[in-house]
Amino acid sequence: MAMEATKLEVNHCDFYYGGFRALKDVQVQIPANRITSIIGPSGCGKSTFLRLFNRMNDLIPGARAEGEIRMDGQQLYDLDIVELRKRVGMVFQRPNPFPKSIMDNVAYGPRAHGVRDRVRLEEIVERSLRDAALWDEVKDNLDKSGLALSGGQQQRLCIARALAVEPEVILMDEPASALDPVATLRIEELIQTLKKHYTIVIVTHNMQQAARASDYTAFFMMGEDREGYLVEYGPTREVFTNPKDRRTEDYITGKFG
Repeated sequence: MAMEATKLEVNHCDFYYGGFRALKDVQVQIPANRITSIIGPSGCGKSTFLRLFNRMNDLIPGARAEGEIRMDGQQLYDLDIVELRKRVGMVFQRPNPFPKSIMDNVAYGPRAHGVRDRVRLEEIVERSLRDAALWDEVKDNLDKSGLALSGGQQQRLCIARALAVEPEVILMDEPASALDPVATLRIEELIQTLKKHYTIVIVTHNMQQAARASDYTAFFMMGEDREGYLVEYGPTREVFTNPKDRRTEDYITGKFG
């Protein structure tokens, strides 16, 4: 099997909230144009790990990372934060459209980055909504409030909003946990099409979703000191059918978690 190109890399990373170490000595290489799922019990640092890649944790007073976190070989902390968050988009657990029209939701990021031409904005909005599998449902109602859409549509709108600034990486923090099964399946199908153009890292509590939707899986646990650490990482098929660590097997078979 050919070697996968690495997009994101974490080497000997510890992450602290003040004096508390939330992540301990994490090492992982995340390949480009693949879907990597992050699984593990509540409180083990999955979301903290995910937010390393767009430095969202920096917004928390006293939070700091030690070790290396790289994208395309570059240390993330050497990159301009505005440029980083353009390259690394984020979709949250609950859909959070702005109280604006569908058009203005998707155009928000490009406008913030200086795009003013109306025709160009309309092209970006259409492309992003098409890529998020939402265009056909909303194309005749772009002036409608994003808040008036269904939950599943709102989440796809938030994905379109992330895509509009043409990121390289999309982080998703349990993007389907607030959705019904039909909407969840739409999101999973969408993620599969998006990986052709984007590297996707997704936190999920849903074992079946991780097994269905991801190419690679990272399993985190929490020690008695409440520090999160990586137990096992590898191709999803191997992690789920032939895990190297007994703790991985116990978690995915429901013996704890």
